[in-house]
Amino acid sequence: MRLIWDALPALAQDVALLALLLLPALVTGLLVLRGYAPWPLLRGFLGRFRWSTGLFVLLIGISTGMGIGLLAQERGLRRGTAQAADKFDVIVAAPGSELTALFASVFLQPSDMGLVSGTAYAEIAGHPQVSIAAPLAFGDSYGSAPVVGTTADFLRHLSEDRIEGRLWEDHAEAVIGALMPLEIGAGFTPAHGTGDAADPEAHGGSHQAVGAEDHDGDTLHDEAHDHGAAITVVGRMAPTGTPWDRAILIPVEYVWEIHGLANGHAPDNEARIGAPFDPEYFPGTPAVVVRAQELWANYALRSEFTRDGETMAFFPGAVLSRLYRVMGDVRQAMSVMALVTQGLVAASVLTGLFILTRLFRRQIALLRALGAPRRFVFATVWAFCAVLLLAGALLGLAVGWGAAELLSRVLSARTDIAISALPGWTELHLLAGFVSLALLLSLLPAAVVLRQPLLDGLRS
Repeated sequence: MRLIWDALPALAQDVALLALLLLPALVTGLLVLRGYAPWPLLRGFLGRFRWSTGLFVLLIGISTGMGIGLLAQERGLRRGTAQAADKFDVIVAAPGSELTALFASVFLQPSDMGLVSGTAYAEIAGHPQVSIAAPLAFGDSYGSAPVVGTTADFLRHLSEDRIEGRLWEDHAEAVIGALMPLEIGAGFTPAHGTGDAADPEAHGGSHQAVGAEDHDGDTLHDEAHDHGAAITVVGRMAPTGTPWDRAILIPVEYVWEIHGLANGHAPDNEARIGAPFDPEYFPGTPAVVVRAQELWANYALRSEFTRDGETMAFFPGAVLSRLYRVMGDVRQAMSVMALVTQGLVAASVLTGLFILTRLFRRQIALLRALGAPRRFVFATVWAFCAVLLLAGALLGLAVGWGAAELLSRVLSARTDIAISALPGWTELHLLAGFVSLALLLSLLPAAVVLRQPLLDGLRS
């Protein structure tokens, strides 16, 4: 049986599991309602007690929807971070924390890192299986945006060659991310450092841009030239769904130059932009993004450039996988919490159903006094509970959908990672299990109604 199950496609397994989880509810409904149609009476109950039943449905929807939204969000965050690292096949950095190097290189988080030497970089770039060996130079910023020095080859690779405007042709030119609030033709001076520690005057100019908007929404023109705006924006990348959408990319040579270092080329060739770099004039770089000619070569490159005391090479995907394992433990904890929460919700629903059935206690007693079969009364009360639960579950799915979308937008704005989190099969399975459990529990208030004294019901 296990072999048959494993041979099924993933979609078939999900559909089958959903059907199995809903089966108890379907069987219960068929057995309870067999031979009866209490729908006109049910419409009357729902119409008369519309406010009470509406509030009950709303509470069920919110409680189930929040659990669905949170579980979907964790999956969306995992998928978004994996997509952000998709363009980074291998990263070579100085020995240290792979996680720190990953956050700095892929997610552009400020970090203190050692430097890869010019000799080591020359070996990487000169390897016959390497098609791209792009140094990344961090440490400067413009406002909240990181300024990253790199090469044109990496820029083309990152943007899939989708660039509005053009690539840089001079050291003091930049290509900006899709979400940067600058226009092509604007000029700016980067600050040294990031965040509150940034020094706008360190590189010889005001931290204001030509072509940017001031706080009043007016476009600035000549003022920045008076303050020495050093870099001109010449292109804009297409959206990548990564933190690089809010970054400014400049030739790595210019990053070294404005810090008073050699620019990677000999004095008689210092106007050059891009590879090859001269190891003697290579100041060092925090990280090198490597792309191999063939997929299999990535493993050989990682092994070859992992050297004690010199360099470490790693797959960003592998580091994220280890991080996901930790997140997986968190997800399991969240799933257990969601199940416990749904159990508490089911208990609360059961208590609420007992209370709601007292609203039409007199009507039920009157039905019994008029000779209605006990099973018809039982079916009517159970159907009333079932309608409320199903309506609450459907509302919960909509609330979960909306909550996941809202959380995705908030997290995307906070992290600059394109996160899309919509309820999937896991959340549908959770909701189906809750519906079946709640409908089974609904048999209790229906049975209790039949045990209440008829005379007390008529007098209520």
